[in-house]
This record gives sequence, C-alpha cells and structure tokens, in this order.
Amino acid sequence: MEFRLLGTVSVDTFTGPLPLGPAKRRSLLAALLLSANTPVSIARLTDSLWDDTPPLHARSVIQGHVSRLRALLVGADAEAYGVELVTLGDAYVLRLPETLLDSQRFEELLTLARGQRSPVDAVLMLKEALSLWQGPALSGAFAGRPLQAAAHSLEESRLATVEQLARAYAALGEHNRAAAVLRSEAVAHPMRESLAAALMTALYRAGRQSEALDWFHRTRRLLADELGIDPGHELADAYALILRGDPGPDAGREGGRNAPGGPGTTARGPVRSGGGDSGGSGNGAVPAARPAADRRAGTDGGAAAAPADRPAERPCDTGGGTGSGTSGAPSPAPPRPLPVPSLAGEPHPTDLLPRAPRGFQGRTAELAALTRAAAGEAPVCLVTGPAGVGKTALALQWAHRNPAAFPDGRLFADLRGFSDTGEPALVEVLREFLLALGVAPRRVPESLAAAAALFRSLTDRRRLLVILDNARHSATVRPLLPGGTDCVTLVTSRHRLEGLIASDAARPVPLDVLEPPDGTALLAGVLGEDRVLAEPVAARRLAELCGGLPLALRVTAARLAGRPSWTLAGLADELADEHSRLTYLDVDDTGVSAALRLTVQQLPQDAVHQLARLGHHPGGHFDPYTAAALAGTDPVVATAALERLAAAHLVTETTPGRWALHDLVRLYARGMDPAEGSEALIGVLDHYIATALAAADTAEPGGEPCFVLPEDYHRPVAVRDFVDRAAAMHWLAAERDDLALAADAARTAGFHDRAWRIILLQWPQVVWRVRDNWSPLLELALDSARAHDDAYAESRVLNLLGWVLTEEGRTTEAVTLLERSPVLARRAGDRLGEATALINLAVVQAEQGELDTALEDCGRAVDLAREERDAHTEMLALQHLARMQLTANRPHEALESVRTALDLGPEHEEVARRVLLLTTSGEARLALGEENDGIRLLDRAAGEAESAGYDTGAVRALQALLRVTAEPEYRKRYEEAVRRLTHNG
Repeated sequence: MEFRLLGTVSVDTFTGPLPLGPAKRRSLLAALLLSANTPVSIARLTDSLWDDTPPLHARSVIQGHVSRLRALLVGADAEAYGVELVTLGDAYVLRLPETLLDSQRFEELLTLARGQRSPVDAVLMLKEALSLWQGPALSGAFAGRPLQAAAHSLEESRLATVEQLARAYAALGEHNRAAAVLRSEAVAHPMRESLAAALMTALYRAGRQSEALDWFHRTRRLLADELGIDPGHELADAYALILRGDPGPDAGREGGRNAPGGPGTTARGPVRSGGGDSGGSGNGAVPAARPAADRRAGTDGGAAAAPADRPAERPCDTGGGTGSGTSGAPSPAPPRPLPVPSLAGEPHPTDLLPRAPRGFQGRTAELAALTRAAAGEAPVCLVTGPAGVGKTALALQWAHRNPAAFPDGRLFADLRGFSDTGEPALVEVLREFLLALGVAPRRVPESLAAAAALFRSLTDRRRLLVILDNARHSATVRPLLPGGTDCVTLVTSRHRLEGLIASDAARPVPLDVLEPPDGTALLAGVLGEDRVLAEPVAARRLAELCGGLPLALRVTAARLAGRPSWTLAGLADELADEHSRLTYLDVDDTGVSAALRLTVQQLPQDAVHQLARLGHHPGGHFDPYTAAALAGTDPVVATAALERLAAAHLVTETTPGRWALHDLVRLYARGMDPAEGSEALIGVLDHYIATALAAADTAEPGGEPCFVLPEDYHRPVAVRDFVDRAAAMHWLAAERDDLALAADAARTAGFHDRAWRIILLQWPQVVWRVRDNWSPLLELALDSARAHDDAYAESRVLNLLGWVLTEEGRTTEAVTLLERSPVLARRAGDRLGEATALINLAVVQAEQGELDTALEDCGRAVDLAREERDAHTEMLALQHLARMQLTANRPHEALESVRTALDLGPEHEEVARRVLLLTTSGEARLALGEENDGIRLLDRAAGEAESAGYDTGAVRALQALLRVTAEPEYRKRYEEAVRRLTHNG
C-alpha cells in the first residue's frame, strides 16, 4: 500500500488505486496525510474542504467522507500495513508507517543525498527522489487554503531538489545534463531567479555561452516588464562570471565529460554483436537476428559461442580505448570480424524472425500473458488490438526474449491482411516455411492442402515458434498451423478472430494503448533521455495527444528527431489542434491515417457509414440508440455495425452495450465524411432531447419543463423506453457528461434551441443531486436561451438556476436571477413558468428573513397553478408554502397546506415531493406538541426516502427525528444516509 501526495492524491494497492471518489474526499485524505500520525481537527478539515463559508452540514459531510475512506482502507487490508483511520474526540488521525507516504520518502532521500560525499551517489538519490513526483502536488483535490499552502511548500522543495541535482551534475562536470534538468523548470518558473542563474552557469560551463547570455537578457526583460525590478545578485553574479570568462572550478572536467569522444559520449549498455544500433527496449539491448553460426541456445547478445575448432573472439572494448594482446602490452583493439557460418557441428535452427523492435517500452503484463498463453499444448496465441498499437512489436519482442525455448527454429510470415498490396497466396507462405525447414525446392507440393499436410508432418516432433503477422481471417491462419504439440503459434490481427478461438482454442492477448509513462519512455528511446528530461511536461502531453498509440508516438519522435531545433512543447501545441493532428502524425508512407485507412477499407459499407457518422459524435460514449441517431438508422442495424467495428478494434465496448472511440480514430472518422457533420449532429441532439423527455416523464410524471419541441425537430427512428423511475434516473446520471458535451456542441454550432432543452431536461437529476455542481451547465443553457432570444426558455432556465444557487447558499446571486424570471414568464405567456418562478423567489426571500413577502409570492403561485389546473405545480407551491408557514410558527396552516398538496396526486408519484411534505407535516405535529404523531410521520418520510434512494430527503427527515429522540436506529440510519450522499457526490 502506498499513499501519494506528489501528484494526484491517491492510495495505490496491490490490486490498483482505491476509488477515492469526489475531490472533497481526496482533500480530506490529503489533509490527514499532511499531518500523518497527528490529530487533525474538524475545524482544520473544514478549512481544507471549503474555501468560502462552509455549508450548514459540513460536519456531517466530513463524517460521511471519513466513514467512506475508512471503509475503503479496511477493504484494502490497510491494517496489515499498520494503517488505521481513527477518531479522537473532535479530530481524526491517520496512523501509518511514514515509509508508505511518498512525500516522506522524498524528504528522506533528500536528507540522504545531502550527506553523500560522492556526487555520483548524490545524483542517484536525487533522481530517485524526483522520480516520486507524478505531477503537481495534491492534484485532484479541492484546493482549500491550507492545501494550497502545503502544495506550494512541496513544490518549493521539488524545485530546490532540481537545483541540488544540477549542482551534483556540475560537480561531476556534466554541465549539459545540469542544463537539461534546469531548462524545463526555468521555462515553467520564469520569475525564479535562482533557476535562471543556475541554468546560465550550467550553459556557460557546457560551452554554450551565447545561450547563457540570451537567457540572462530574456529573464532581465521579463523582470522589468512584469515586476519593474532589476535582476538580483544571483543573476547579476552569474552574468558577471560569464562576461569575465571565469573558467570556474569544474572547467578541467568538462573536456572529459562533454567533449566529443570523451567519457561523456561512451555508449551505454552492451555493444551489439557486429556493430549496429542498440535500440532501447526497457530490457537492455536486444541483438538482431544473427547468422546461424552465431545462434546457440543460451546465447543472446554479445560474442557468439566459439566452435571447438577455433578460439573464441575477444569482446570489443566499449570505450574505444585499448585492448591487450597475448603479451599484455596495450594495443589498439582490432575491429570485430563478422561471424561466419560454422562448417562443423549439428544443423542450425532456421530463423526467419525480423530484427527485434527498437525502443520497445512497457508491456510487462502483456509479455507475461503471452508466456502464460504459450505454456499449453500446441498453443495458438492471439494478439489483437487496433492499428498502430504495437502488436507486431510485442510478438517480436517476446520471440527475441525466448530464443532458447525454440531450439528447432522460429518462422515468421506477414499475411498482409490489412495492406494495399493484398494477401500472399497461402501456398507461397507454406513454400517459404518448408524451404526454411530444409525441404528441397522440387519436393515442395504445389497444392495448398498437400503443402499444409507436409508442414504439419515436419513440425510434428519439433519445438518451433511460428509467427503469423497481420492475419485478417481465421480461415487464413488454419492451414499455417504447425502439427507439433510443442510448437507455439503467435497470431497478430486487428480483428478479434473469434472463429480461431472457437476452432483452435486460440488464447487472446488483447493489446491496449500505452500509459503516459511508457509513452514518454518510448519518446526518450528515440529522442534521447536528455531531450525528454528537458521538457517532461511537454513529453507527457505529447504522449497523451498521441492517445498512447505507439505508431503515433514513433511518428512524433521521428519528426522531432529530424528537427533538433524543434521543441517538444511546440509540436505539442501543433498536435493540440484537432483539425491538423492526423496530418502531423503521418511521415513518408507511415502514419496513423494510413494504418486506419487499411483497416477501414476491409469493412462492409454499413460499418464504414456508421464509423464516419460516429466521428461527429460530440460525446465520449454511445449506445445503439445514439449510434442509430447519428447514422440515420435503427438500433438493430447500428448494433450490427458496432459489432463489426469492435471486431476490427475501431470501437471499444467499455461496458455492455456502451462503446467508445479512441481519440485518433475519432479524428480519422470525422474526416471520412465531413459534409454530413451537421446532419449527424442534429440527429444525435434530437435523439438526446427525445430520450431525456422520456426519462424525465418516467422519473417525474406530470412535469413539463420544456414540452415544446424545436420547429425543425427530427424524431429518431426509435426512442429508449424506461421501465421505471430507477432506470430513467440511471440513464440521466450515466449520460450527464455526454449530455453536457452535446449541449456545448449545439451551442457552438448555433443550435441554441437544442442546447438549452438538453440541459433543462435533466431537471429530475438536478433536483435529486442539487449540490452536484450544476451551475456551470445551467449558465450555458442561459447563454443559449438568450442567444435565441427566447423569453420562455430564459425564464425556465433562470428558475432552475436560481433554485440551484439557493441550495448552494449563493442567495444574493439567486435573488438577482429569480427577480427577472416572473417578468420573462409573463412576457412569454407562460403562467406555469411564472408560478414556478414565484415559488423559487419566495424560497430565497424566506431564507433572507422576508417571510411576509415570501408567503405572499408563494400564495400567488398557488393561485396561478389552480387557474391553469396544473396539479403538479400547485403541489410544488403548496409544499414550499407549508415550509414557510412552519418557519413563521403557523403549524396549523402548514398542516392544512400539506393535506391539500397530498390530496392532489397519487401516492406513487413525486417521491421527493411526498417525502418533503411528510417531513414538514411531522415537524408541524412536533411544533403542536403531538410528539408521537410527529415521530411517526418523520419515520415514514425517512423510510420512503430510503426506499427511493432519495438521500437528501432521508437526511432531512432523520435530522428532524434526532432533534426529538436519541433512538440509536435513527442515528445509524442518518449516518448511513450521509455516507451515501457524500459517496455519490
């Protein structure tokens, strides 16, 4: 178990990170970790979780977060690690061994580094300390003032460590390395003079005087323009040193470390046999395929095992220095002779493998999965994944790591299943295999069946590896399968090849995109570690913009490698533009677009049409109804197309019936048919309106927030049917992010009449989770309503937004908005909207102590609703009127209003409203001294709220109960309701 503050606040366990949930809970964890093993008071936690005035139930929210966090820790077996979250009076303390906290290990490594006499040891410890940082400190937490101060302190410590590392490099004479680690930080913190001075000195010591002077003048101008000050003594001293030409204390070493040909340019890692590149793979250098005499079981790089009839060759000197002859006198090392085939000994195993992939990174889990899959009898291992994800590289990396496992040879064939050149004839593939196995050309059968039979016969008693790359169909693979039970077949494909799984028990090893750390490591393998370390943030951003796709990362690295003057940040800015990203990810005849085109051209036309329309989807996920709306088809046809796209790894099924597109696939799909973008967008927007209407009608029957449809509305072919309220509310919650993206896309495209409707139709979820940060989305709806000059829409949005602001405690803002709403409703002829506006305005007035005005406005709202014969709005008005009457100490009138409201609608409808009415009725009975009836009604309200999952209502009812009874059951139910409320946001 490991606790992280140096990056996203998280708890890593053996099975993965704990699902901490909302930012407030991460803030609470961060506050406890910053004072680990020390009690943290409720007041301190409140300051950390809220920047402004905390809500009335702040203590309950904190208790709920603590309860959930404690449950998560217990579920992760925290006790076994000595971790415990305990309550001490009015405070909490998180007890844990400090070795489990990354910030503590960071400080320990800094202390150790300061005590080292050797700069080499100091460098190692400082690099290890900095490697603990995974991003800005305390990311993902709500930044209350105490946490802001703590994050700033941690960042200061990190920057000081970077400067200390640079000094350690300077002590070794490695001034270029010092400049590399300082530059990225100096760019990110241009006002930090100590960084600028250290960078200038490092550049100067590395012989880059003009760059050093340029950095001084850049910093001097920035200080003058931004702060109106001159450089401080550190900058001035560094500038004077450069102008004097002071050689400095380390000048004598620089020629050795950084001069061409000196120790600083010594090749790292083992030297490849016969020369050549040493492409990093994360596992040391991997030799290319060697001539037969140089291949022996147990040799994997370095010099070949020498045959008995000639002496072993001397290994080459990696430093380009001297060797020693037989006399022991120094002499220049002769070039290594090329290995030649041995003329004696046993026959050599055939090897058709291409060379091992250069710069291979990560994939530890997938390599292990291949090893497990290959352990069976005559296994067929199936590596599947989208174009450019690195399937071939994984297969070859695994094959080259295990040469001794296949003493009888390794065969390889590119089946070109996704190629412009077409697939090779299978009999020709078998011919190449048979010739490699020693069959004379004239004995190779001409028919496919005979050649396949001979291949199976020859491989029956061998231990052989067969790699079949880029297979498109299961039928293509079957004739090429070897016959031996000790043979392993490794197939790669962009399709899932489920037929091969069914007929030959193929074991799938799915391949996904690289995580950002592996992506940046891949860039470093091509560009060099120094260039990536100089811009770590930009390198990670590049990895993310490439979507973790190895092909995209390699194309990006190739562009940068050929242009040493380009910065990583500059290319990242170019890639950030979605309109040109795919263009930048193509180089020569290689690139993401080319790879995807070869996949798409193998698809049937209906799947191609569906993919092109999916590119215009504004959201992140889609189901068959959404896909059908985009493509102008029905859900059955859309489902079939999605299955074909999923089989080709162009879409991913994230959960049953719910798919997603990789970012680069989405950009490619959008460019397939750009002219139909507007039609596809209208289709999906109207689909969301239709579905949200159905959800709102099921969740809250009788409501009508925006029943008038747009004039050019296109009804979808099919609309999802919701069987009950729970299903409707689940859809609204699951689609919240995509509905927000759709509304934003509608506004951007000028479809304002769709934008505000899509947002406003989420009102049942807004009511249910009112404190779940709805304000930004409702403000977007307000902008669209005003842009469309729609008084009806503006009034309706103001109603809901004003109510949300009221619940968030922002009453001043709420009043400003709500005072305009009744006027707009009257102008639009929307009498029910006017009634709703008066209700919401009255609620704010009551909170501000203007009870008489509030009661009057709420009474007008009741009258308007009755005149319109709308029971739903009348019930709403009576509910709030009863609450205000109770506040005004008029319990009899409150009871009468509650009775009238409850008589208006069936009991199974309006769950939230019924709960609130019953709660008000129970409190009114208590005010009249009728304690038994009051407790009974409040208990009934709490029970109905709990049954319906209305946690806000349950908390209110149980709070009222706890004011008059200390029943342990009510306390337990109250704490559980608070826990559910905080857990769900």
